[in-house]
Amino acid sequence: MFLRLIWESFSFAIQALRANLLRTILSLLGVTIGIFAIITIFTIVDSLERSIRQSLTFLGDKVIYVQKWPWIFGPDYPWWRYINRPIATQDEMKFLEQNLEHASGVAFYAVKGNATVKYISNSIEGISIIGSTYGYSKVSEIKIREGRYFSLQEMDGGKNVTLIGDEVAKKLFPFGNPIGKEISIKKRRFTVIGIMEREGENFLGAPRRDIQCIIPFGMFEKLYKVSIFGIQPTISLKGFEDDKDLMNLEGEIKGLMRAKRGLKPMQEDNFALNRPEMIANQVGAIFGVISFAGAIIGSFAILVGVFGIANIMFVSVKERTNIIGIQKSLGAKNYFILFQFLFEAVFLSLIGGGIGIFLVFLITIIPQDSLELQMSLNNVSTGFIVSALAGLISGIIPALSASRLDPVQAIRAK
Repeated sequence: MFLRLIWESFSFAIQALRANLLRTILSLLGVTIGIFAIITIFTIVDSLERSIRQSLTFLGDKVIYVQKWPWIFGPDYPWWRYINRPIATQDEMKFLEQNLEHASGVAFYAVKGNATVKYISNSIEGISIIGSTYGYSKVSEIKIREGRYFSLQEMDGGKNVTLIGDEVAKKLFPFGNPIGKEISIKKRRFTVIGIMEREGENFLGAPRRDIQCIIPFGMFEKLYKVSIFGIQPTISLKGFEDDKDLMNLEGEIKGLMRAKRGLKPMQEDNFALNRPEMIANQVGAIFGVISFAGAIIGSFAILVGVFGIANIMFVSVKERTNIIGIQKSLGAKNYFILFQFLFEAVFLSLIGGGIGIFLVFLITIIPQDSLELQMSLNNVSTGFIVSALAGLISGIIPALSASRLDPVQAIRAK
């Protein structure tokens, strides 16, 4: 009986489409535009958020950075109060490395941007020079394509050796193998011991390994001024992979840093503990607001579609009044008539929503240079759920009016 009811409702919906094709298309246009607008906004927002998060992967996972400046300033803590804070030191890094129990890696590094690297007559500008300690590979993912990573002796001794990025290798050595060759950084020669895997462009233009050179921190200090008035270094610490959160590590770092700097219990911290989640949460909050605003805008278009489908259903009830009377005289229950028209309204709305989703899919397959659009399964399901709800809302009143018709008066209706 239930299957028969679905089949009859489906048949009536198809007949309505065929009999009044133009009217139906115009009425469904509102739902199509509404779903298209909402899913397009959701898809763009999701793609933007995904691209931004991918651009921030250079910050690492399960990593905490000990720095002078916080990444996010609170409203009650003016920036000028941070000026007098001391910078992180290698002595503090070694103290943390010796006493931490919840860290899988500890490193000390500094970065100098916009440097020029040369090899004979070839040169490349805009390169980031990273001076780091041996533990840098444990806190920051470094994939070696050719060659090897630094040895402990090379790092501790501040040797003239370097890892170079893919673009640096291609620009300086277009026809040869860079391994074992000497490049020039600020008039000092460095032997290339490894080439990092290519990462490619990212959406934000964030730091990437392709345009980086990594050298021992001891040698970095000889090239650039590392101080409170120069390049300010960072202590980075990575938690264990099986830890569900970094709260234990963060609390441990805070206690050890306060002890190392001799801070009294009532004194506030003179260092910042920065985590990538801080930026990720801010990004998620911003895009959450954008998604909500987009949903509100799209809902107005869907509202127009709801009225359009309701109009179709009222006309359908009027045209099929005689059929409703005959069905009731043959024993059809009110719920049978109600479900019949509700199914028809939902079916029509799903057609409009499906067209809108298909249009969004067509947009996503168009090649994009700056932003790759991907329509997620969650967005598709959201589109169909919203369409179904729009059909229920638009069809409930016509369906109720049809189910309550008197069979005698319905048969006599013209």
